[in-house]
Amino acid sequence: MTTTIQLDSECLNNLNLLPVQTVIEQWLEAGSIAHQDQQICFEIDFPRDPTDPRELSEIPEIRLWFIRLDACYPWMPFLLDWESELPRYTAMLVPHQFSPEGIQFNPEALEIFVMGKVFVLMDWMQQQGIASRTKLKFMTQILGYELDDGFFDLVR
Repeated sequence: MTTTIQLDSECLNNLNLLPVQTVIEQWLEAGSIAHQDQQICFEIDFPRDPTDPRELSEIPEIRLWFIRLDACYPWMPFLLDWESELPRYTAMLVPHQFSPEGIQFNPEALEIFVMGKVFVLMDWMQQQGIASRTKLKFMTQILGYELDDGFFDLVR
């Protein structure tokens, strides 16, 4: 089930996480925060000049909101719709450039981001009683990394 969270300029400019907090609190109360079928997408409504060539991830106010979100919910990538939202979420937090081939992340920054998220998510998943590493491995594959099962043995 995909849940779309609306973000408007007031929310973004004021670093207001209430739209996300509301969804997460409902899932926590229902005991379904780690349910495999729950996915979050963000719909961002941020007015800008029609001639502004920047992508949303290049707008400082939007990036700052996502940095705050990630600081409060470092396990947020687990809840995202990985097909559509994970690359954009990553772009909000990792230096990148756009090219005709698509988004090009700074390789070292992406590696640090991915491994940081792996460690955070491994701990969070353990707290949630999620033993399978399949979803975590799939998430890293979407970002271009392959984790060997031996890696997980190292960090138990």
